[in-house]
Amino acid sequence: MFFEKYDEIYDVYHDFYKNEQFDKAIHPLKELVTFFDTTAIDSQWVEDRIYKEEMAAGVYYNLACCYALTAQKKLALGTLEKSIRVGYKDYRNMLNDKDFENIKDDKKFKSLLEEIRQYDKLEILQKSSAYIKDDNDSLPQFVYQDSSNYRLRNVRSFFNLDSVAGDGDEISKILNILHFAHNAIRHNGGNFALCEFDAIDIYNYHKSTGKGVNCRHLAIALNEMYLSMGIPSRYVTCMPYDKKDQDCHVINSVWSSQYQKWIWIDPTFEAYVKDENGNFLSIPEVRYRLIEGRPLFLNEDANWNYENKQTKEYYLESYMAKNLYWFDCVTNYCFNPESRYRYVENKHVVLTPSTYENSSDWAVITHDADYFWQAPTK
Repeated sequence: MFFEKYDEIYDVYHDFYKNEQFDKAIHPLKELVTFFDTTAIDSQWVEDRIYKEEMAAGVYYNLACCYALTAQKKLALGTLEKSIRVGYKDYRNMLNDKDFENIKDDKKFKSLLEEIRQYDKLEILQKSSAYIKDDNDSLPQFVYQDSSNYRLRNVRSFFNLDSVAGDGDEISKILNILHFAHNAIRHNGGNFALCEFDAIDIYNYHKSTGKGVNCRHLAIALNEMYLSMGIPSRYVTCMPYDKKDQDCHVINSVWSSQYQKWIWIDPTFEAYVKDENGNFLSIPEVRYRLIEGRPLFLNEDANWNYENKQTKEYYLESYMAKNLYWFDCVTNYCFNPESRYRYVENKHVVLTPSTYENSSDWAVITHDADYFWQAPTK
């Protein structure tokens, strides 16, 4: 299988790279270049073929990084140009990438960077149209299952969440449960877990197979943990402007009675965001501050599987700026909200900027942010 072979070679590269053996990392990347050039993708899906093109751009980009890190400047610039020619567009990542420290002042590097500036996700977000008030009387309500539900009680007991949460205030409990979920269930964005979509099954799947789960499954698991503790919580699919972009990200929006608002909680990266005064921020507040260029502070220990430390520049200004253009939520937050085997009545609601064209036969579309982010009702 194409993707399995890719993962096998990529893992070799990644092990060398994370151990700073950049000269050795070059060989598996060159092997991947040959693999892409000589191997057809064994998939009938258009999305997979598009993903292959994105992967190829990433391989050339990583190879350019390794050439730069081993002082092979001419090869680094030439390979970086190849990456852009086959579709690399991540302006912010290239702008802030410390791997290019020794070539960033080169005229060709600056020219290549300027060439992809048009794709800067932060600028695209900043140019988005405003939200507007909608007539929402007929729109569905958001429902949060009560912690007395016997399935949620099982979640609370299974994970010993009273002990996990501790005896501190509400925020410390929210963060303690975040840290627990991040540590207990590994993330792997390329793996679709073959299990029921509830916290216990997702955890057992990871423990029994050793495989990570994608961001949606991880956020669903964390969501149930919060609900089981009587804390209203959503998992929110954060979507990009580009409809051809196959990458999105799912995080949690957790209600804090202490702050009287939703707060940003991301189990994939063990991340939360604050303002300049140390106040926790919500998803819409982070989006607004990115658009307005106002200060944002990412927690220092934000990370991916304890392998990659996250920075504000990459995580917020590049990756999440891309994925905060529009949002998708279900309306019924409960145990196993998207069951593979049982019927769960769950509608989707999509929030978009007022002029963004988005049609759907599976979701209600609104431009009303106040409705979408309304406080949970008792």
